[in-house]
Amino acid sequence: MADLDLRNLEAFLAVARTRNFRRAAVEQRVSVSSLSQRLRDMEERLGVRLMNRTTRSVALTEAGELLLARAGPAVTDIGAALDQVRGLREVPSGRLRINAPPPAIDLVLAPMVGSFLRAHPQIELEIAADTSFIDIVGAGFDAGVRYGEHLAQDMIAVSLGPAQRYAVVASPQYVAQHGRPKHPKDLLDHASIRTRFGSGVMPDWEFEKAGRVVKVAPPPSLVATHLGLGMRAAVDGVGFWLTFEGYVTDAVKSGELASVLEDWCAPFPGPFLYYPSRRQPPPALAAFVSFVADWRKRERRTLKQT
Repeated sequence: MADLDLRNLEAFLAVARTRNFRRAAVEQRVSVSSLSQRLRDMEERLGVRLMNRTTRSVALTEAGELLLARAGPAVTDIGAALDQVRGLREVPSGRLRINAPPPAIDLVLAPMVGSFLRAHPQIELEIAADTSFIDIVGAGFDAGVRYGEHLAQDMIAVSLGPAQRYAVVASPQYVAQHGRPKHPKDLLDHASIRTRFGSGVMPDWEFEKAGRVVKVAPPPSLVATHLGLGMRAAVDGVGFWLTFEGYVTDAVKSGELASVLEDWCAPFPGPFLYYPSRRQPPPALAAFVSFVADWRKRERRTLKQT
């Protein structure tokens, strides 16, 4: 061990886990060429080949598999212990990058940001809006936000907020002129404002009542990926719009919009913050996870009091 650079061992373990030099380089915060050199140095010192690599694939040799199995858990435990020790003396600082879909940002994260940064002024928080399902580690993010059905199995997930609901709304004038739908399939006879994801998919509208799920694809008069445009179009009487209830609560209360099919809009779990589970999170992320836990406790107390 005396002549073995632990950085080279960490480089090997990163490539062995990801089977991808580019992702491992992002994880280790080094260039691909530097990562390759570290592996070559390690193999030369050990006198044995640890992996076979081509431009398209990485495969461990028998020696590499043995080293991964024996050294991987030990290095993870050491890293976790060191992170915990550092956390005792360090004030959380540095950049924290989070990837999240716009509704989760607007309705859940945005109310937290001011309080979090006042509590941790040395943290630089970056929140990137994204509707696609990305590899947060490969893209250089510390954490991501998604809804439960889209969470990877190997991630730690922390609830960010209470249950949410969708709402179907239109202007009162549109409803008065064209009628109020009583069943989701009635929407097929109405104009609608639909959304298309970055992947090109235009999702169906999904409803649930008494355990029965109904999906419909109303004919769009407008396809709007921008929430502000969807809201304005609904207010202007373009057609029915399905969106998160939190976006339209005030407009429905004021009478600017009319809500329909409320009994078909079942609540669903709110979004989750997720991050890799392989080791102790860095101080900035740990601070945010702790902040979220306290925020949720205050949220639940407030709900009990109302």
